[in-house]
Amino acid sequence: MTWITDLAALEDRYGTPADASLIKVADHITDEYAAWITASRLCILSTVGPDGTDGSPRGDDGPVVRIVDPGTLWMPDWRGNNRCDSLRNIVADGRVSLMFMVRGTNNVIRVNGTARLSVDAGIIAAFEQGGHHPRSVIVITVAEVYSQCARALMRAGVWDTADDSPGLPTMGDILRAQKAGFDGKTYDAQWAARARDTMWGDPKE
Repeated sequence: MTWITDLAALEDRYGTPADASLIKVADHITDEYAAWITASRLCILSTVGPDGTDGSPRGDDGPVVRIVDPGTLWMPDWRGNNRCDSLRNIVADGRVSLMFMVRGTNNVIRVNGTARLSVDAGIIAAFEQGGHHPRSVIVITVAEVYSQCARALMRAGVWDTADDSPGLPTMGDILRAQKAGFDGKTYDAQWAARARDTMWGDPKE
């Protein structure tokens, strides 16, 4: 195995970045980037903490984040599995990166910055959904924002209509393999209804 072990070797192999890849970086959310971020219902939130890194998909039925001002984003933390991997990392180390995707396009908008968790009642109330509220809101301070080359999504055909999932193990299959005796068949059968009923929070809220 031959490794690249220093920056000089890396830069020699890849050469000089194109001008467009450098001038696209802004230190705040411009009007143009705001249009893309507002249109995004899905983003990947990446965090880092003492136990390593975490990447978490975040989705909503409208904008996945709220632009408060050119330097601030609010992201509600809706119902999940309560592992809190991303949230634990944010509490320990505020560095975050986000990748915003817009369905049907191959462009991705990236934001790097720092984050904190707010449980301010006024902020949480701003995200009410049918009587449900997020348990916390991730407040992101933007350090830089830029577009990502579209080639990755183009190569993957992300928005093609073909279903690539037939024949793959179900989540119940995966859980049964991880724990002997787990009832994966029942888990799969009940999952869709359980997810629908708890999409925004606990039904008992």
